[in-house]
Amino acid sequence: METFELKEDLKVICNTAKSFPDGIKEAFDILQASLPDCDKRTWYGMSNPNEKGVIIYKAAVTELHDGEAEKAGYMPFTIVKGKYISETIKDWMKNPQIIGSTFMKLLENPSIAHDGYCLECYTNDNEVMCLVRLE
Repeated sequence: METFELKEDLKVICNTAKSFPDGIKEAFDILQASLPDCDKRTWYGMSNPNEKGVIIYKAAVTELHDGEAEKAGYMPFTIVKGKYISETIKDWMKNPQIIGSTFMKLLENPSIAHDGYCLECYTNDNEVMCLVRLE
């Protein structure tokens, strides 16, 4: 595990998955099909439990210009700058379940922000960085 500092807030466009984990791929596919210049964007996944303990998952992608999310009919969201505990997973597609077990490890840290969420940052086709914000 490492500490990663996000130096600026990131504005992203979100699409909430209909279910977790089965609806994740569809949520990303919908974003990709409906937005231009997807190859110029960074892709994210965000998850946290609702008040009933059900995991809510949001596929997300960086905005290329202010107001793009609303204009495209999506929910805008800001990924908050700050320090995050992180772990990078290579070749995650060979074993996608490793993302969940990695987050379970990260969530054991007593210094995590209690109002935070699990954040996946897809740095390339084979690598994902798992992050949880620290207090």
